[in-house]
Amino acid sequence: MSTSTTELLKGAAELFPDEVVTQAHVRHLELPDGAGRFALITLDNGFDHTKPTTFGPQSLANLDAALDQVEQEATAGTIVGAGLTGKPFIFAVGADLKGVELLKRHEDALAIGKGGHDVFKRFASLAVPTFAYYNGAAMGGGVEAGLHCSYRTVSRAVPAFSLPEVFLGLVPGWGGCALLPNLIGADKAVSVIIENSLNQNRQLKGAQVFELGIADALFDGADFLERSLVWTAGVLNGSVTVERPEVDRGEGWDRAVARGRSVADSKVHGAAPAAYRALDIIAAAKDGDLQAGFDAEDQALADLIMGGELRAGLYAFNLVQKRAKRPAGAPDRSLARPVTKVGVVGAGLMASQLAMLFLRRLEVPVVLTDIDQERVDKGVGYVHAEIDKLLLKGRVNQDKANRLKGLVSGVLDKAEGFSDADFVIEAVFEEIGVKQRVFAEVEAVVPAHAILATNTSSLSVSEMAAGLKHPERVVGFHFFNPVAILPLLEIVRGEQTDDASLATAFAVAKKLRKTAVLVKDAPAFVVNRILTRFMGEIQNVIDEGTPVVAAEKAVEPLGLPMSPLVLLELVGPAIGLHVSETLNRAFPDRFTVSPNLAAVVKAGKRGFYVHDSGTPELDPEVAALLVQGDTVLTEEQVRARVLDAVAQEIGLMLDEGVVAEAQDIDLCLITGAGWPFHLGGITPYLDRAGVSERVNGKPFLAPGLASVPE
Repeated sequence: MSTSTTELLKGAAELFPDEVVTQAHVRHLELPDGAGRFALITLDNGFDHTKPTTFGPQSLANLDAALDQVEQEATAGTIVGAGLTGKPFIFAVGADLKGVELLKRHEDALAIGKGGHDVFKRFASLAVPTFAYYNGAAMGGGVEAGLHCSYRTVSRAVPAFSLPEVFLGLVPGWGGCALLPNLIGADKAVSVIIENSLNQNRQLKGAQVFELGIADALFDGADFLERSLVWTAGVLNGSVTVERPEVDRGEGWDRAVARGRSVADSKVHGAAPAAYRALDIIAAAKDGDLQAGFDAEDQALADLIMGGELRAGLYAFNLVQKRAKRPAGAPDRSLARPVTKVGVVGAGLMASQLAMLFLRRLEVPVVLTDIDQERVDKGVGYVHAEIDKLLLKGRVNQDKANRLKGLVSGVLDKAEGFSDADFVIEAVFEEIGVKQRVFAEVEAVVPAHAILATNTSSLSVSEMAAGLKHPERVVGFHFFNPVAILPLLEIVRGEQTDDASLATAFAVAKKLRKTAVLVKDAPAFVVNRILTRFMGEIQNVIDEGTPVVAAEKAVEPLGLPMSPLVLLELVGPAIGLHVSETLNRAFPDRFTVSPNLAAVVKAGKRGFYVHDSGTPELDPEVAALLVQGDTVLTEEQVRARVLDAVAQEIGLMLDEGVVAEAQDIDLCLITGAGWPFHLGGITPYLDRAGVSERVNGKPFLAPGLASVPE
């Protein structure tokens, strides 16, 4: 261990006293076929797989100390090779992000990058070949530690393998940007580092790691380490030859980087620097100068650690990983009642999606009802077809498919279907009178303990329950479309909803694997209220005279997953109009009803765009419908107006107690609307841009929560 590395890691460790420390255990074994004595380093933090192994400063120091021993043995000729592996199910999942959050100075951030590089580079400089055995989940620095080794094997059972740094607002900073393209080529590296990260942190399986060429051999999980050691012996004694394709360092490399920039532009629209910094390093790695690449990684890592994007990304990560698991304001879970049968009122697309979700996650009888047999049969048929898709993909076996199909049924008579149901959810037409009538019919036939849930997106849960004998058991259970994909579930407490009903709703949400957020019974709740204000301001500036394309382009710097009017198309203009009308009735001073949107809906158009060329273009028929004023705003003016409106609305929602804290607003937007992870939702962005202060006189979040600590 060099003195400078020791000092770096010691200084970093002092900044991070609560690190979960990973040990690096060295043991020796004789390789098969007389290949010789081998040193195997095992990374283990002393916990089971539910607390994955990470690298903080002390953990890196421990690995460094283990390498001191291995280096001496390699130099002395007492070992023929060295290997690195992890505890059961986990190789290593990268840097300990809790420590990164605490850093306040650029030089401390730089030390983290240099410390990791200094330790990992030692694998490549040993006097014997080195081997990484990816036995389990490997991410970030875990992947990078293995990239510094001479050879790699991977288990077919590895469920998650990635370089997710760009997703969080960093770059792979311990060798990933420099080493990976030089190992597998720039194009494949761009897919792993940029494309997968920006596609919601897509993970690779073990077999894909091998197919990409990251690993040299693939073995089954049951005897992975034993097989890897036999293979290692073969490599060392020459009976196994490792061949790797030649890397294209010509135009192919340049095309790959250009493709990466195109991917980044389409995902973040230049609004987040991490992907572009990573691509700059990949571009420079073309000449194979690894040390220059490592130095560039150190600098990029330090710059990004001290920037707002990473802090917002870590904030978002903590929201999704921690706050989502302990919903603010949820009642004691011991109050929850068991749910052994579910009823679904309606058999349309949304109701059928709900039936499928309840069926798959709860594995209890699910009964659909509707107004005629044809609709009921169609709903049950949809569920059967979805089960068949799971069977075809190998997600369920034939027995499970048969059992699930046997659990779903449809009836016309609610008394027949719901008399023993514990939880009934309605997904009928979004009109208060219709929903009140449905609940009155359901209440007359369900048991006294049954929960009555509504999937309303904007109507008052309290008003829906007002005419019932037991309004205390009515709860809002608002899913987002598509139900199987978007994690958010807004759980709405009506004025008379009791704790037992609410606790049951949260318990069901957990079994459904949804991110549940408790919200007050206020018009349109959280996501739809914010998005409607956001979209409403876009529509207002269009109505006043700003061209459609300019209005849309104005919010591109937010890096949203899709433009506002493409989102409107996904939601459906009629639904968007309905929600805006609901909010206009509640808050006429802030929510408008766009006459142009009303005209589009009246004309039966499914959106503002046509997609004949593969990219959205304004539909000429819609353009002919638009009646605009003569006030044309610049993109900056549009963006300021939209962000001011959103900041005002969020401030009012927090004042009203719609949710417990601003963090819940962000959690809802990330998990229910696909709001960019790198923004941390919306409130960190509004704080960083000074909008919160300008509109509300104060930031939404405390210093250091989604920003560099003061």
